[in-house]
Amino acid sequence: MNSHLCKILLVVAFLFPSLLTAGDAGKLPTTFDVSAIDAYLAAQVKEASRVGLSVAIVKDGQVVLAKGYGQRSLSDARPVDADTRFAIGSVTKQFACACILLLAEDGKLSVNDKVAKYYPNLSRAGDITLLDLMNHTSGYPDYYPLDFVDRRMQQPIAPDELLRQYAGGKLDFEPGTKWSYSNTGYILLGRVVEKVSGEPFGAFIQRRIFQPLGMTNTVYETNQPEPNSAQGYTTFALSPPTPIAPEGKGWLAAAGGIYSTPSDLANWDLALIEGQVLKPESYALMTTPRMLPGSKNTEYGCGVSVRTQQGRQVVAHNGAVAGFTASNAMIPSTRSAVILTCNLDGGLGSLPAQLLPLLLQESANVPSVNGPAAVETVKAVFARLQDGKVNRTELAEEFNLYLTDEKVAGAAERLKKFGTPTNTEVITRRERGGLEVTVTKLTFPSGALRVLMYRQPSGLIEQFFVDQD
Repeated sequence: MNSHLCKILLVVAFLFPSLLTAGDAGKLPTTFDVSAIDAYLAAQVKEASRVGLSVAIVKDGQVVLAKGYGQRSLSDARPVDADTRFAIGSVTKQFACACILLLAEDGKLSVNDKVAKYYPNLSRAGDITLLDLMNHTSGYPDYYPLDFVDRRMQQPIAPDELLRQYAGGKLDFEPGTKWSYSNTGYILLGRVVEKVSGEPFGAFIQRRIFQPLGMTNTVYETNQPEPNSAQGYTTFALSPPTPIAPEGKGWLAAAGGIYSTPSDLANWDLALIEGQVLKPESYALMTTPRMLPGSKNTEYGCGVSVRTQQGRQVVAHNGAVAGFTASNAMIPSTRSAVILTCNLDGGLGSLPAQLLPLLLQESANVPSVNGPAAVETVKAVFARLQDGKVNRTELAEEFNLYLTDEKVAGAAERLKKFGTPTNTEVITRRERGGLEVTVTKLTFPSGALRVLMYRQPSGLIEQFFVDQD
């Protein structure tokens, strides 16, 4: 369940997309075109021997592509369709964290609870919190750092025995001082859910998440083979795909035990983004990267990586278990996502990193503006309004007349209480009447505001309206 290679591929593709071109297996679209993406994925499966692939793409809150490609099983050539289940590996971790956060909202636990409250005999249990486990900053060694199932993991193991072996010895580092991916912490989180809720993890997640969200093709720790589940395959040094058995019972659990479809995961993504799963404060904690001593940003929240790409927040995670790879990447500000699953070890390759930038592209007809980026202009103008000031040389003639001194004074009185925004993000950028039109979200401890700004190509501001988000 090693996420490190996939994480490196994602970063490389984000920074250097030209290094990850499609080669001979179809041509990667240069713009967001659903039919072209569909054709590209079909070619990738056919020409790159990926066995089977399933995708769901969400754009602006709507599922625009949900389709399967290739075969769920080579032995009987059953095709993959949109309802074919795949193991999603470590994408499970965001669900595990949501379960902890739901119990916190119920008042049954706190993310700041010490491990000792539930497992007093584990190493440094009095110094490690549940949040440390969620953020991968506990120091507990990872029991599954490799990309193949070794002899240990072919045999079943009881979860408490796994914890005794891997969370009962020496730590890799002092809790809270470093970041290191650890599946061990997520086995522990799953057991905490069971102890606090009084029911098996699978029953809790079914009752609180899968069933309410209509995720009818999603199950926890399914037993293969099942009619609508894909068979996992592995390959070594360009060998033909070979069927592979899953990990022994007990090794995945809350760290990677969910089977799902991209369509179901699209439902999950939208529900999470739109506040149907967690309260705003819980969602904020989940999507806030953990900061280490020295202000080092881990770029990891609770079960998800959190990065900025092309000016937007991207919340993502990949997964890899025996015979399967998965990727789930969300763009909360536009209610968009790219979800991919494959029934071949390493089979997704750089596909997630190739497709995500297409969703992040701006409209081609938006004019370029002379001057600072929209986000910097919004921050500067908003700060001046809070102080009851404006720089009238940066305002167009009509807006100068509209924005009277009386309006500025009133705005200052109402806006000053918000203080400095903790985050400023452009949500949409489009063209109207030859102007750049942007909607920017400003997040504060006490809430959020939206700024609608119109700018001429020269940089002059034609409109700057502030409203409650």
